[in-house]
Amino acid sequence: MDENSNGSHIPKTKKPKITLITPSQIQAEFAHHDASVARINNGSFGSCPASILAAQRRSQLAFLRHPDHFYFNQLSPAILRSRTLIQRLVNAHHLDEISIVDNATTAASIVLQHAAWSFREGRFRQGDAVLMLHYAYGAVKKSMEAYVARAGGYVVEVPLPFPVNSNEEIISEFRKALERGKSNGKRVRLAVIDHVTSMPCVVIPVKELIQICREEGVDQVFVDAAHSIGCTDVDMQEIGADFYTSNLHKWFFCPPSIAFLYARRNPKGSAFDLHHPVVSHEYGNGLAVESAWIGTRDYSAQLVVPEAVEFVNRFEGGIEGIKKRNHEGVVEMGEMLAKAWGTHLGCPPHMCCSMVMVGMPASLGIESDSDALKLRTHLRDAFGVEVPIYYRPPQEGEVGVVTGYARISYQVYNKVDDYYKFRDAVNQLVQNGFTCGELSD
Repeated sequence: MDENSNGSHIPKTKKPKITLITPSQIQAEFAHHDASVARINNGSFGSCPASILAAQRRSQLAFLRHPDHFYFNQLSPAILRSRTLIQRLVNAHHLDEISIVDNATTAASIVLQHAAWSFREGRFRQGDAVLMLHYAYGAVKKSMEAYVARAGGYVVEVPLPFPVNSNEEIISEFRKALERGKSNGKRVRLAVIDHVTSMPCVVIPVKELIQICREEGVDQVFVDAAHSIGCTDVDMQEIGADFYTSNLHKWFFCPPSIAFLYARRNPKGSAFDLHHPVVSHEYGNGLAVESAWIGTRDYSAQLVVPEAVEFVNRFEGGIEGIKKRNHEGVVEMGEMLAKAWGTHLGCPPHMCCSMVMVGMPASLGIESDSDALKLRTHLRDAFGVEVPIYYRPPQEGEVGVVTGYARISYQVYNKVDDYYKFRDAVNQLVQNGFTCGELSD
């Protein structure tokens, strides 16, 4: 028996027993996937099981059945439930630190728009620096151009090595970039740091980089963690960023599209003056409320977080168990492919999560970003393999090096045969003397 604040006894309630999901049930949950395709690219668009799609459909029909009732009586409480679960998942202190937005790209626009206002309104000086990683997501780079550079910020990119062998290599380059940002008396106002870079994919030591930012007087830190939740450890108190975003439709089984944006309260308890880029009736009522209504649209993806939590808890160890098995699976498959092709991984196993870069045979002749895209298309069309390909330009003096890397993902629906299919397709291309130069634009 437990006691409440009045000293009375409250009977303990038994948690319902959860039956662990079976392999056949996993297969059924993802039966809508195209069975003819080896889908080893969960990282791009994620995956949503049938049970959560059914929950989404119920929400869509509830709106269509009686839109006014749904809007006035159901939408706000449902979004609040999702925000509350996300707050617990990421260990945020306060519920009002969590807003739900469409995706990490929207979150980046919100944060970078705020930085642009700070430059325009004089809180930041013209020419002060904003840092981002060279491997930042393309849309975030465009947002940096659209907001920060136009407002007078000096954008400094942190060049990262690839392949990468240690966290120390990343930390060293980050420190050098900070010094460039602080040159000639400038201040570094904002650092944008990926938690898991997209292409090439590497887990970045965010806690160490944020600690360096604090020591070096960087005003604000924004972690773009599009891939992180469901893929690597996410704890707002441990990470210590001012802003942090992650998609729930990539690795947490929600349908497209839903992300959270965490904005830390300052020590005095006040929040950042953030606003959704789509201005609607709720403008000025706080970002969480603004984001919860940006006009008539389909909000159903944002309402099924409870069902997603139920789904991951059907696996042994919950989301932690899924992350562990996916990491072990992607490392095993990556090493299998690298051995088959006589290449190497793009980083040590401890620097990847549920995705890893695998070097492809140099004989394929991947000599440009265009070659990489054409090869990806050829693998899809000719072999039924879906996997992103990355082109890594050779450094000066390098000859015969690996210039093409595949980014393989591993999610609960994947089977070993998916990776064997990819291995065999590449081996066949090599045996046939194929080069990317044979592919037309």
